[in-house]
Parts: sequence; structure tokens; C-alpha cells
Amino acid sequence: MLIVLSVGGSILAKEIKPDSFLGYADVLKELSKEHRLVVVTGGGAAARDYINVARSTGANEVVCDYIGIDITRLNARLLISALGDAAYPEPPKDYKQAQEALSSGKIVVMGGVIPGQTTDAVGAILTEYLRADLLVIPTSVDGVYSADPRKDPKAVKYETMTAKQLVNTVMTTEMKAGSKSPVDPLAAKIIERCNIETIVMEGSDPQNVLNVILQESKAGEKKGVFLGTRIVG
Repeated sequence: MLIVLSVGGSILAKEIKPDSFLGYADVLKELSKEHRLVVVTGGGAAARDYINVARSTGANEVVCDYIGIDITRLNARLLISALGDAAYPEPPKDYKQAQEALSSGKIVVMGGVIPGQTTDAVGAILTEYLRADLLVIPTSVDGVYSADPRKDPKAVKYETMTAKQLVNTVMTTEMKAGSKSPVDPLAAKIIERCNIETIVMEGSDPQNVLNVILQESKAGEKKGVFLGTRIVG
């Protein structure tokens, strides 16, 4: 399969430590034995810190977006370094470059692309553009819930949901002050528009990503508890 992974900065770069990048590199190299991979890296705490300072010094939101993109690309370079020869050596700066890099047979790692697009949205667009088989979004929560589980004890986790349900859930959650959703509204709309098969999952432990993808790619052999939410058409 051709798989796009949008790895949240909240897990890959919550703190800039080598173990996080090396752990993901080991899993990606294992997955690349059977699958072609394109990875989009988020910005994490460093991006938020830089953007907050930029806003405080008077930068507008487009400038802040460019700063965030730069940080995501730095995280991409760190993951490329951890992957070594298994990775394409440069993070592509747009979708066409990603497609060209994929022809190398290496794992392709990139960050953001243009202002106004989150890295999850970049992952969704890449999945459509490359005609990938699957989009995986490893994040800091274990799937999509009917409401913010930190605030609503009655929130129910979806094992499976439609893209339309995802959009409705994300929009409801995002509209509540202080709430966080595992998929941002723009990415959710792209997933709906392009009918992209997607998995949203807890990815703090990269081994979870390996297990979920191996489980997903071996239809008929799925066993145990599924560690995430499947988005289907």
C-alpha cells in the first residue's frame, strides 16, 4: 500500500528529544519493507512558541503560518536524519515535489506547504494527489469522540464513522472554547470531499502505529482491540 502519515507535532515534537524521532524512524523503516510511505510532520511546541512570539511582536497570521511551516520542515529534517539512508534526503516543499521524491523508492518526509493549511490538511491533500490507499493520523488522543472526552464524561469514542460524521463532530467540538479535536476542520472537509479512507489514532508510542497499520493491511486477520477510529466513505 501507499500510505500517508500525518504525524502530529504534539507527539513527535512535544519536546525536541532524539528518542521520539528515533522511535518513529524505527517503525517507519519496518513499515517500508511492505509499504510506500510519505510522512508529514507537525510543528509541536516549538512552532507554538515561535508563533506566539511572532504575534506578540506584531506579525500577521500569514507570517505566523510561514514561521510554523518552517518549524514543521525542521522537524521533517530531524526525522530524515533519524531515518538515514532509508529517507529521501530533502523535505519536499509542495505536492509535486513529494510525488517526484516518492519515485526514489525512499521514505518521503515533509512539513507544511502553504499558509492556511494545517499539516493534517496537507496529509489529506497528499493522499488524494498521490492516490494513496490510506491516510493515518497519529495524534495525542486515541480516536474521535462524540464530544471532548476531557470535558464530557459521556463522550463516546467512535470505532468507525463516516467522513460526514467526522466533519459534524469536529465542527461541534472546535466551536467550544478551549476544546481540541484530533482532526482539524479543514482536514476533515478534505477527507469528506475526497472520500479518503483514514485512521485517527493515539500515536505517542510509535509501536501503536506499526500495530495498527499491520492490522489494517492484513484484511481477514484483524485481531484484538483497534487503537483508533476508522473514517469510511
